[in-house]
Amino acid sequence: MKGDSKYKDEAISFSNNITYNLNKLRMSLINGTYKFSGYYAFTVYEPKQRDIDAPCFKDKIVQIAINNILKELVYKKFIFNSYACIDNKGTHACAVKTQKNIKQANWKYKDPFIIKGDIKKFFYTIDREILKSILEKIINCDRTLKLLKHIIDSADVIDELGLPLGNTLSQICANIYMNLLDQYIKRKLSIKFYTRYADDMCLICESKEKAKEVLKLCEKFINNELNLKLNKRKTKIFPLKQGVNFVGYKIHHTHMLLRSKSKKKVKNRLKSNKIPSHKLEQMMNSWKGHADYANSYNFYNKLVDRFECLKLENDQFRVKEV
Repeated sequence: MKGDSKYKDEAISFSNNITYNLNKLRMSLINGTYKFSGYYAFTVYEPKQRDIDAPCFKDKIVQIAINNILKELVYKKFIFNSYACIDNKGTHACAVKTQKNIKQANWKYKDPFIIKGDIKKFFYTIDREILKSILEKIINCDRTLKLLKHIIDSADVIDELGLPLGNTLSQICANIYMNLLDQYIKRKLSIKFYTRYADDMCLICESKEKAKEVLKLCEKFINNELNLKLNKRKTKIFPLKQGVNFVGYKIHHTHMLLRSKSKKKVKNRLKSNKIPSHKLEQMMNSWKGHADYANSYNFYNKLVDRFECLKLENDQFRVKEV
């Protein structure tokens, strides 16, 4: 069966005369004639359904170049406990740090409570005018600022709010945007035990009353300063002893478990007869990297047994076909 090509036609066309095209792109940035080419839309269904608006190939190159420069400027402005889309960090490092926070808070406080926060439709509701005003305060180069604003304003054709998920710059811009909240929580509210991954936040307070007060102040800041809304259904306060569902794990001070939703999902994928053996093997290897951070020895071994059975069934089916 013929599958989708790994490389798009525009990428192949650009690469066929890469020296000329890169120089042409470079000159357009130098002389200020660069224009964003627009977006093409598609939908992804893993890990959940999302509408993606992706830029053209040459615009991706420009964004990667800007991102490589911009991160050198802004990473040092971020708090240590921000983990999304930052070099040498990620979900696993975030989970480990969150568990460390839980252990320390459990030892330090008599009756600690957790605030698990989530922003409603985060990427789709970011206020681009606020983002541009933040960038004006941290970028001194007028030409760079003008280029960034041009790329940010390109989302006007999609909606009046939000950043396109397909843009390389959307991730770092989201961190720049949420850094205001990070600084408020750490510097103004003096919350010692705090981690954030994109729009998911985990704060630990010494009591339920303190947690309620902190959540109220955070919600006010998020509404007034960032023009965002908390997801009331996903934002909760609960005792630390319950543990917390965060970045794909159920995290306790003594251990970490895989979330039930995550386990159910991988079991359902293994039941599918439509996935080729080599794809299943790639999925299992990738999932093992995630499972290794949790106390999941027995569950993973059961998955391996199931995978070996499926692989044997697929091999026997291919022999019959021949």
